Amino acid sequence: MLKKFIPFYFILFNTFCFAQLGGESTYQFLNLVSSPRQAALGGKVLTNIDWDVTQGIYNPSAINVEMDNQFALNYTNYLGGIKFGTAAYAYTVDRRVQTYHAGITFINYGDFAGFDEDGNETGDFSGSEIALSFGYAAQVGFSDFYVGANLKLINSSLEQFNSFGIATDLALMYIDERLEFQGTLVVRNLGTQITTYAGVQESLPLEIDIGLSQTLENIPLRWHLTFENLQQWPIGEPNPARAATDLEGNQEQENVGFLAQVVRHTILGAELFPNKGFNIRLGYNFRRAEELRIVDQRNFSGISAGFSIKLNKMRISYTHAKYTAASNSNFLGLQIDLR
Repeated sequence: MLKKFIPFYFILFNTFCFAQLGGESTYQFLNLVSSPRQAALGGKVLTNIDWDVTQGIYNPSAINVEMDNQFALNYTNYLGGIKFGTAAYAYTVDRRVQTYHAGITFINYGDFAGFDEDGNETGDFSGSEIALSFGYAAQVGFSDFYVGANLKLINSSLEQFNSFGIATDLALMYIDERLEFQGTLVVRNLGTQITTYAGVQESLPLEIDIGLSQTLENIPLRWHLTFENLQQWPIGEPNPARAATDLEGNQEQENVGFLAQVVRHTILGAELFPNKGFNIRLGYNFRRAEELRIVDQRNFSGISAGFSIKLNKMRISYTHAKYTAASNSNFLGLQIDLR
């Protein structure tokens, strides 16, 4: 059994030597979140082991039999009018084979006015991207560990340029049913472009995350702690707008120390009544809060809140996420039990 998983662990830990973040790779939409539940809990939760079939898109080791015949649609009118959403479905063949998962992630950037280098109009153009994912998870022997993988086929169309890529997500999950505790390590978007936009090979947005969560014993509350983008250290850069100027006119740049770097990798979330027909969710994304913070003004960036309600075989979810004083996002989701 151990020999079968040596290649898995080898790939998992060797990916720590790479580092990509926003703006440094293509297919960035793969790391966006459209799930209201994810968004409400800070934007990146990886340890929901229950009916939430959308979770399989972000962490394949979370795929489980409770997702059987669950279908979900999630949509958000993202920043700048960008339309973004996901769909997911899972089916359990039998208890031995367990559950297969399929997901779709799509984004539409809208219409743009085109101009050439001389400023002459060339007509309107649009851009959109889509990814199809197929996932599966399995228990490691009779242990408390589970492994999972997603295979993703990616297509991107930006003006007259097109690109096709392939990627995989790899994940390891630990579940302690007695303590109702979960811990997971996820490596997302290991892959390559098959065809490029204009002959230039670009990297994919590799991301490495660790997630922890637990349901409290005497309180109907589940806490979530996520450490995101561990493939890049440091992640925070000094903001020139926060430079301090002394009486002599000398400027001293903002100091982003070790603790500040750790905080920027951290996301906190809490879910009240997590297993009930109605629940409330709160989250705080430290990096979003810090990077979008306005000097000398309180704008509550990084805070998100939402709820879900179950009506017979349907569950409706809504989340409002705070980004800046000028723009925020609303997330809407619908999950249907088809059994």
